[in-house]
Amino acid sequence: MAEHSIEGRSPRRKRRLTVADESAPRPADLVERRFVAERPDQLWVCDLTYVKTWEGFVYLAFVKDVFSRMIVGWQLANHLRTELVLDA
Repeated sequence: MAEHSIEGRSPRRKRRLTVADESAPRPADLVERRFVAERPDQLWVCDLTYVKTWEGFVYLAFVKDVFSRMIVGWQLANHLRTELVLDA
């Protein structure tokens, strides 16, 4: 690379989206990390993701039924507040 005057690209600075409050109480793990269900509507799980756009970030929260693996609710927002997950 030096012979051809080629340089590697520096990685972009990573944006930290969540700042955990270490003093806040943690909810209990009610399913003990076993994500299996014997019937529909027995266990739902949620996830958050984000997409970078020209206008900024768009956040997506969705709720999934573990038994059928189908999405049962979702919500998009331009913020990462609690209402996003509750609306999903």
